[in-house]
Amino acid sequence: MPHLTINGVSFYYEDTGGPDPAIVFSHGLLMSSRMFAAQVDALKDRFRCIAYDHRGQGRSSDPGGRSHDMDTCFRDAVAVIEGLDARPCHFVGLSMGGFVGMRLGIRRPDLLYSLSLLETSAEPEAPENVPKYRTLAFVAQTLGTRWVVDRVMPILFGRTFMGDPTRAADRESWRMEIASRPRSIVRAVRGVIERDGVMEAIPAIRVPTLVVVGDEDVATPPPKARRIHEHIAGSRLARIPAAGHSSSVEQPAEVTQVLSDFFATLPK
Repeated sequence: MPHLTINGVSFYYEDTGGPDPAIVFSHGLLMSSRMFAAQVDALKDRFRCIAYDHRGQGRSSDPGGRSHDMDTCFRDAVAVIEGLDARPCHFVGLSMGGFVGMRLGIRRPDLLYSLSLLETSAEPEAPENVPKYRTLAFVAQTLGTRWVVDRVMPILFGRTFMGDPTRAADRESWRMEIASRPRSIVRAVRGVIERDGVMEAIPAIRVPTLVVVGDEDVATPPPKARRIHEHIAGSRLARIPAAGHSSSVEQPAEVTQVLSDFFATLPK
């Protein structure tokens, strides 16, 4: 399994090789690089596809500390892109990965060819969400994520995916993965719920930008995506039907098509 050791962390990544520019995929909280498996498989013949796990998540190591804050995760992304010689890249960030992507667009546009922001927000966590997320984090830290996974699944996935009998195996696979997260996952949770907003800074983003949201997303609902779109000049907005907060898993073909269509509009 390939790992890249930077910033005191052993980062797990997958790299298909292939033609540049690379696409770098950055996953959401509690998930892993596996959530982009369908997109990597579909795009690997046309692009070099790189998917990595955030510190303390998936198969990357956890260096300890109280919180894996978004500025630290931004620096990690910079180091991954530079360490794998993937600059400039198409950066595709979902939820937490989108928080990282916006910071890249603001601070290090030289690393980016384009930016795709899926199911994410430029705002701080909504105050009404913070107490319940802190409670879930406390339980996960004390007893393990298996005790909160049934509360978390309807946040991470939309009602269509959760209710579709033909997707039962997919649901169980992700349920088992989330339930297996170590108690140290609380550090990543704190980084997400305590993050600063960047809405005032994102008008500085000048790289081509795509904003994507599932129309069943309850964690970062469509109005949040529209506000990002309105603040980034020239950005595109796409809404994925029958998808929640993990559209790349829930509606993989549709997300792949939206990304492909966006990349096709960019200069060669």
